[in-house]
Amino acid sequence: MQPLIDHARSFRKQSEDRPEEFARLAEGQSPQVLFITCSDSRVVPALITGARPGELFELRTAGNIVPPHTSAQPTSEAATIEYAVEVLGVTDIVVCGHSHCGAVGALVRGDDLTAVPAVRDWLAHSTPRPEGAVGDPAVTEAVQSHILTQLLRLRSYPCVARRLTHGQLRLRGWFYEVHTGSVLEHDVHTDSFKGL
Repeated sequence: MQPLIDHARSFRKQSEDRPEEFARLAEGQSPQVLFITCSDSRVVPALITGARPGELFELRTAGNIVPPHTSAQPTSEAATIEYAVEVLGVTDIVVCGHSHCGAVGALVRGDDLTAVPAVRDWLAHSTPRPEGAVGDPAVTEAVQSHILTQLLRLRSYPCVARRLTHGQLRLRGWFYEVHTGSVLEHDVHTDSFKGL
């Protein structure tokens, strides 16, 4: 923890050298992208994309899961998606899964998650179970299948469906390889993931 504290202290000193840049951030935000990704500490959206403060609106969930839309019981995830689309007017939503994902791996292997009931119940939102090889430690195929399921879920959100219909929004599926740093994007024409 101490290195993080030390960096936070030095960051403040560095920010004092760029007061205009930080003053602009206080005026509001206008990100173009909602970036939905896993809570995994190895996945750092700003590092992957090179985004500066104010350029990405982030939603991080265990397993980058987009829960089914329901107006009966709104979720934090639904509120974040709705805010990004309706208030911030993002033009792109990226669902970024990653290799070696513990959540997707647990689903594929059928791990016993009774010791972590909140995790078990959250992952139940991911059904159907992603398809992929049980023995693949990178769970590549399963994560890619899972990304596509989350993109379909996004289409069920009324605000997303409306903006898609009017050509005001694009959905993108990304797969980040933690062991190489490569990013692949789903190509709808070939139904495959290809390097950016």
